[in-house]
Amino acid sequence: MADIFELFKKIAAKPALESGAPEVLVVGLGNPGKEYVFTRHNAGFLAMDYFAEKRGVELRQLKFKALTALLTVNGRRVLLMKPQTYMNASGEAVREAADFYKIPPEKIIVISDDAAQEPGRMRIRRSGSDGGQKGLRSIIEHLGSDAFPRIRIGIGSKPRPDFEMADWVLGKIPEADQKKLYAVFGCVADAIPLLVEGRVDDAMSKYNGVKFDGENGENRIS
Repeated sequence: MADIFELFKKIAAKPALESGAPEVLVVGLGNPGKEYVFTRHNAGFLAMDYFAEKRGVELRQLKFKALTALLTVNGRRVLLMKPQTYMNASGEAVREAADFYKIPPEKIIVISDDAAQEPGRMRIRRSGSDGGQKGLRSIIEHLGSDAFPRIRIGIGSKPRPDFEMADWVLGKIPEADQKKLYAVFGCVADAIPLLVEGRVDDAMSKYNGVKFDGENGENRIS
């Protein structure tokens, strides 16, 4: 009998299982399908997978036209999303989730690639235009707002003006850039909790203007 009471005490001492609807969305952008996994345009998907693995979750539940996972980040319930609509229609998945959980744009964090930055850089913004990124454009159109925080991961610009942008972003990430991007993914994972807490200015101050070379850590750029 004493053993049973001891068992009850141990059960009572365990923390309650996490529950509750998410109050923040974190969305990584990319294209579904094995042929796109390691392309430049999938930098958002890759960063999301890195963050999920670090947090011990896997985006495997198909919901809101996206692969999703629910977890707690710094005391806040967060839904991770990888839209399965293809890049140009990413806003469909984001809007469905935002509408269902009544989540405002300022609590939707989007991670995307950025051809305007070189590999090894990331830029965080509180709001703004799509900058030519069609996934961001779709989200802005479906939400009717550009007032959502975003993390943009540099993939480098196309080599010459006549090179088709679609061919560039759908090209495989070259080996020379892989370590740089991996270093950036680690910093994206560290920045997400700050953004979840609404500390956008802190995240911008810490990560904007820093170059990650994948070999020697980070170098502050003046």
